[in-house]
Amino acid sequence: MVATPIGNLADITLRALHLLQIADSVACEDTRHSQTLLRAYGIDKTAAQLLAVHQHNESEAAQIVIERLRQGQRVAYASDAGTPAISDPGARLVAAVRLAGLPVIPLPGASSVTTALSVAGIAPEGVQEGSFVFIGFLPNKSGERTTAVEALRLEARSVVLLEAPHRIEALATALATLGSRTVTVGRELTKQFEEIASISAEGLPAWLAEDANRLRGEFVLVLHPRPGDPSVEPDDRILKLLLAELPLKTAVKLSAEITGQPRNVLYELALRLKKD
Repeated sequence: MVATPIGNLADITLRALHLLQIADSVACEDTRHSQTLLRAYGIDKTAAQLLAVHQHNESEAAQIVIERLRQGQRVAYASDAGTPAISDPGARLVAAVRLAGLPVIPLPGASSVTTALSVAGIAPEGVQEGSFVFIGFLPNKSGERTTAVEALRLEARSVVLLEAPHRIEALATALATLGSRTVTVGRELTKQFEEIASISAEGLPAWLAEDANRLRGEFVLVLHPRPGDPSVEPDDRILKLLLAELPLKTAVKLSAEITGQPRNVLYELALRLKKD
């Protein structure tokens, strides 16, 4: 499984180049796109060496890959951009190959998910501890999208979303209901017109409207962790139960994960409870 650049051709790894060069077959999401990519690196593959494996034929094409592997071929799989099987085809192929008792080897590299997270500036704190949820694309239909956003309102961790240019305005309108919660927007990541901004969810539609160019390109959005409400006194019932059975730090960690309360607040409460 070969990760390819998400925009900047220089973001290919040496290991990926070596594998693509020696591979007997290259299975890919789009053979034309992959052929262009390979030639940019001076790698030439014949049409017979390229095999289309995309969302519409993945299960059937997986059997062809398995047959080539059984013949002793080296088969590389590359999606159009980024790491395969992350909101891209590849997962069904991996499952089929593993079920056939054949090895699957990951070649790490570019990923829009980790690229966006690395510049979001979300410091570990409380229940979040740097954890995140990858959602990808929200539903197309307005009602389903609204329901999905309401579910995100309750999510305490960071959330990574993907969106296409023709739907970004609709997504921005839906996310605006989350008010002051911070969103880091990554547009055209690693490309010439890359743009990264952190703004409030309610300000996202206006930010997009400020410049028509902001409606172009592919988007990765990081919804920052839901902030704790310092005016709300934490419920100590769960913490008391955990303290009775576990060490203080473990009890605080689990209580934060269960309740969503900031860990530092719960730690202070735990110290008071222990003292009492």
